[in-house]
Amino acid sequence: MSFNVETYFTDQAKGTQVLYYRGNIDPDVINHVLDSAEEKLSVAKEQPKLRKRVYNVLVESLQNLYHHADKVPGDFPEQESEKFAIIALKRNDRGYNIITGNFILSNDVGKLEEKLMRINRSTHEEIKELYKFILNHQRISEKGGGGLGLVDIARKTGNKLEYTFRPYDDRYSFFYLDLMVDEEN
Repeated sequence: MSFNVETYFTDQAKGTQVLYYRGNIDPDVINHVLDSAEEKLSVAKEQPKLRKRVYNVLVESLQNLYHHADKVPGDFPEQESEKFAIIALKRNDRGYNIITGNFILSNDVGKLEEKLMRINRSTHEEIKELYKFILNHQRISEKGGGGLGLVDIARKTGNKLEYTFRPYDDRYSFFYLDLMVDEEN
């Protein structure tokens, strides 16, 4: 029942690739990806405001991967990865896409999708209010987060969160998240 994660990921992601990483996600990888992205955005001579927004959304995306990626399925080739993730930064005619992919337990899909749908249904003002509410009433989860990440991403991008859950096997799903950071936003 499993599918080729890498093929699925590259088939979904459109635009000119600026950065790509696949493998274990840990603090050293996060620092390396952020340093590489910052350098590439600087070399591309992007406007400081756009560079800052892309960088901030990338930080939040990487933190989400680090805190919420589940272990890889038993038949996945990269068994040495404690927390496997795929990350891409792509340039397009509107700005940048930050695309992430990771495994999650299929039992958790409903709860995450409900949260994503709630965020996507909210207006920009509602997102700002939800952000303030979570900041003031935050409880740290067992995975180390307070539920602020996706709300903060929606607040910073001003765009809907594009996502897909693709069943991998009877226990795991692959979570694909595509975030658009517009030049003009």
